[in-house]
Amino acid sequence: MPQTARCPSCGAPVEFKSTASVTAVCDYCRTTLIRRGEEIANIGRMAELVDLPTRLQRGAAGVWRGRPFRLVGRLQLRYEQGLWNEWHLLFDDGRNGWLAEAGDEYVLTELKPLGSAPPAFAALATGQELRLNGRPYLLTNLLSAECVAGEGELPFEVGAGYASPAADLRDESGGYATLDYSEAEHGGPPLFFEGEAVDFNSLRWTNLRQDTDAAPLPEINVAARALDCPSCGNALTIDLADVRTVGCGSCGAVLEPKDERLQLIGQAQEALKRGVPPTLTLGSEGSLRGEKLRVVGFLRRSQRDGNVEYPWHEYLLVDGRRQYWWLVESDGHWNLGRVLAKALKASPAGIAYAGSTFKHFQTYEARVAYVVGQFPWRLRLDERAQVMDYVAPPRMISQEKTDQDLTWTAAEYVPVDEIAAAFRPKSPLAKPRGIYADQPNPHRDSGRSMTRWLGLFVVAALGIHFALLALGPGGKLLTQDITFRSTDEEPVLTKEFVLAAPRNRLQLAHKAALDNNWVEVTATLVNADTGESWQAGRELSFYSGVEDGERWSEGSRKAEQVFADLPPGRYRLALESDLDPASPPVRDRITLRRAGPHWSSLFILLGALLLPPVVMWYRRWKFEIERWADSDHPIITSSGVGSDGGDSGDGGDGGGGD
Repeated sequence: MPQTARCPSCGAPVEFKSTASVTAVCDYCRTTLIRRGEEIANIGRMAELVDLPTRLQRGAAGVWRGRPFRLVGRLQLRYEQGLWNEWHLLFDDGRNGWLAEAGDEYVLTELKPLGSAPPAFAALATGQELRLNGRPYLLTNLLSAECVAGEGELPFEVGAGYASPAADLRDESGGYATLDYSEAEHGGPPLFFEGEAVDFNSLRWTNLRQDTDAAPLPEINVAARALDCPSCGNALTIDLADVRTVGCGSCGAVLEPKDERLQLIGQAQEALKRGVPPTLTLGSEGSLRGEKLRVVGFLRRSQRDGNVEYPWHEYLLVDGRRQYWWLVESDGHWNLGRVLAKALKASPAGIAYAGSTFKHFQTYEARVAYVVGQFPWRLRLDERAQVMDYVAPPRMISQEKTDQDLTWTAAEYVPVDEIAAAFRPKSPLAKPRGIYADQPNPHRDSGRSMTRWLGLFVVAALGIHFALLALGPGGKLLTQDITFRSTDEEPVLTKEFVLAAPRNRLQLAHKAALDNNWVEVTATLVNADTGESWQAGRELSFYSGVEDGERWSEGSRKAEQVFADLPPGRYRLALESDLDPASPPVRDRITLRRAGPHWSSLFILLGALLLPPVVMWYRRWKFEIERWADSDHPIITSSGVGSDGGDSGDGGDGGGGD
């Protein structure tokens, strides 16, 4: 049950709402009290809390996984990259947990027993896979933090300067875990906290800071501050409350805010001389992909290949919810992305994410060359990270790895015209050069549409052709049985028939009764009105037998002849034959009909239909060849065809930050 004590320093009431709370900080004098049984001891003073922007406060209540909770205390911890809040929360069932608030990311965890001892802190490395309580995790962050301030109730003895080496881990489903080694120096085992990254609004908050019934607390100061650069005296404006790095666009100085001063931590004179001002003005605002964004920071990063340096630019943006975005520009190509709250695991096929498989494009080392504007973490010039880009156009995933951090940024290609319309830069944006890693293939959709139409046209062409064959005009003109003899000296004449159409095509079909012999037939078509004639010859042969018990045959008893471009008139056929002198008579049934469509016409039509999609497919394939040419997996190499890159792009994209 709650216990109320008097602060031994100022006499103000201090309440322990939870039996699990060991430490409490007096709201009036910042004295840290520790409870040992019924005794309350003073273990020193906590520093004042830094005014990090937050909507949370002690007394705020929410629901996680169906379990109501309320916030009863807070720690502020500092590490090399900045500050974050750790909110101590108390569930209605009496158990406690922690809600980490770092910028726009929230992680809720609970203390869990650990089945087996993890590796020592010194043996850990980012990217390392650990199986904890039967669940696979990827180590994404190593940090040595210290407590700088606190308030309210806390479940263990803690004070300013309390060291907290920790390892953060994530899995592919959004699960989150922390190994806290703060007790290891005193011989204790690492503490294991397990939970998940959470969406702020999903916790169904009540009694947040803006609520009318909220307890009065000091307002967060986010008013713009104007500070002078200690290197060149240029006035710099800071309007983000959690700024850890400021870059001076005048002299290239990289600065860190200290109280109301700026401390120089680096200088980018070499990069400044090359002239790399931001294309998008810092402070400019625009609506992009449904988000209202403001440009607050600018990075120039680069990778080196031999003696050649390939630069690109990254803009840090912030939206109305204080969530950070990256806008990356390289050779006039733009990508908009955010850092993911989950771990992604690569396989030989690539990375599976959001229903797509992202194929590995390239691996390179990225370095920071130039910094302008505000950043909520500490940046250093020449800071380096190993980057692995994976693409599934029009999207990209970039994995960045340092000794302390492992992050994944998911980005999407944005046409330059859309960027210009959103931010309205003072100078026209550069036109894209070359083909970018996740640039959409412009021939993909048109090729798909053309393939659908091609299928319809091919089906229609085949249908029309076979319909004409089956239902062709006029049908049979005559059928007649003719017998050929080796002694024949005069041609055999058929019955007369009439052709009335202006232009006519006739098909003469033979079906001869051949058995191990041959006959050559010459057919002469005579126009009885004009005396014109058309002649065509054809040999028919058929042989068969049995050899080694296997029956065989060759040749055919059937043949066809076609007469084309015939004018109207009365016609007869004159048939002459040539047979082996020893051959018996050969009976031939001839059928004369109006010819249907040419097969050659069908093939020509199909070829014409196939030509545009073949050209389109070639252009699409050529686009992919050029996309993957500068990757780690070119489709065509100097020795021939390389690895299959699929539909995916070009060179060094940082893809995102911290």
